[in-house]
Amino acid sequence: MLHDPSVKYRPFPQVDLPDREWPSRTITAPPRWLSTDMRDGNQALIDPMNAEKKNRFFDLLVEIGVKEIEVGFPSAGATEFDFISGLVQSDRIPDDVLVQVLTQSRRDLIERSFESLRGARAAIVHLYNAVSPAWRRIVFDMSRDEVREIAVSGAKILRDEAARQPDTDWHFEYSPETFSTAELDFSVEVCAAVMEILRPTPERPLILNLPATVEAATPNIYADQIEWFCRNVPNRDSVVISLHTHNDRGTGVAASELGLLAGADRVEGCLFGNGERTGNVDLVTLALNMYTQGIDPGLDFSDIDRVIGTVEYCNQLPVHPRHPYAGDLVFTAFSGSHQDAIKKGFAAQESRNDEQWDVPYLPIDPADLGRNYEAVIRVNSQSGKGGVAWVLQQDKGLKLPKRLQADFSRHVQQLADTSSRELDAADIWQAFAKAYRLEGNQPIELVDWDERRSASGERIFTGTVDVAGESLRLSGRGNGLISSVLGALREAQGIQLDVQSYSEHAIGHGSDARAAAYVECTDPRGVTHWGVGIDEDIATASVRAVLSAANCAAGHDLRVP
Repeated sequence: MLHDPSVKYRPFPQVDLPDREWPSRTITAPPRWLSTDMRDGNQALIDPMNAEKKNRFFDLLVEIGVKEIEVGFPSAGATEFDFISGLVQSDRIPDDVLVQVLTQSRRDLIERSFESLRGARAAIVHLYNAVSPAWRRIVFDMSRDEVREIAVSGAKILRDEAARQPDTDWHFEYSPETFSTAELDFSVEVCAAVMEILRPTPERPLILNLPATVEAATPNIYADQIEWFCRNVPNRDSVVISLHTHNDRGTGVAASELGLLAGADRVEGCLFGNGERTGNVDLVTLALNMYTQGIDPGLDFSDIDRVIGTVEYCNQLPVHPRHPYAGDLVFTAFSGSHQDAIKKGFAAQESRNDEQWDVPYLPIDPADLGRNYEAVIRVNSQSGKGGVAWVLQQDKGLKLPKRLQADFSRHVQQLADTSSRELDAADIWQAFAKAYRLEGNQPIELVDWDERRSASGERIFTGTVDVAGESLRLSGRGNGLISSVLGALREAQGIQLDVQSYSEHAIGHGSDARAAAYVECTDPRGVTHWGVGIDEDIATASVRAVLSAANCAAGHDLRVP
């Protein structure tokens, strides 16, 4: 790289628009959407889509609610032409969907494009030619007048070809290609010349597409270009201003958003941003950005994973795991502080009688996109107690007390450090069951139990436990069930534990509900031992929790055979 890049590159000039209005505006309604996945997106593929994939993609676009679809470049070859003609002839285009084809401003290509649409109920023919200085000078070696004449000639052919097929409801679009790097006055001049030929009206407007063919400046400059154009194009009420941003600088979405603020009516782009070079604007991100601002974008991504699956199959390109809204990891937190904030956010969301979404780190509810909450928090060596507790809550329905979360997180941290990998729900449950003696052969295992009250009101616990393979009867008294179980352990086994806290909750609902109980105990040395019990019966869960604490204490050289 150059030490002084200014010797090779120059900054893009500002637009003289001191009274610009777009910075104070807000997007309040969605634009008209056009998908160019099947044209611009298809041209960008290493292996372009065959007919089966194009049909599958078309069906997806219709299903999610795209009403304008650029279905191809019919003059590019037989595959494109046959697919477009087949859509028309097989009557697969819904009445509320407009298909669009793209053509350069050449008679043979325009005629071929109209032929591909013969018999269509309605369609858009999209004409383009490049107008910027670099293209005029380097690519075409033409003057302004010659470039303008290319556009005018093409517009005349559009008009005449449409007249030859009067049964089709024709709509026209013109793009001054390379608009983003062209002189604004010349772009308006060329578009005005096209309008003179096609004679649009407010009832039959012409689509003027203003592409950032190469993204060469910051999004605010593109917005200035759009606002300047909207102010200066003649008969603004007879044109639809369309945006087609590319992503060369990585700001295609921002440029489109600011372009809408600047007065545009329509957006062309691709699902997940496919397109030549660095891609077209991402319609999914742009639409869901609006959704998070309370605007219905008119596109349905409620099953985002199925949309991803279809696009990945048709394009043979993966959606990045960090892709906004859609990636596998975009709703996932590994960091302990992030996990804690998200967990608290969900808890607050449940406790409020407020439909407004307000969860830290999550700008959108994953459920709105068909995602569940299980993958919101995942655990590795970077995770904290809140993340571990979240996984257990989502997987097993356990709502661990805060101090138990802290106690268990030590076990998980050790496992994560030694394994050097992400821990899934099964790993965490196995570690939890091991830490609190919930499975396998334990020093003390409950067989059965009963409880009654004495004449003085004391609770009397009697039960049978298995100790080292031998059956043992226990009996103890206390002012409650837990204290009577502890009394029985003290009398029979010499285990001295004092209760510091106890909590319980239901797991699930209805007849299949179970119960979880948590008891925090200390031994005579002040060491804390947690116990966990799970059972269909809450009282039995409490007994199991006390025995769990006793079994944990067994690892600290207390008197348990």
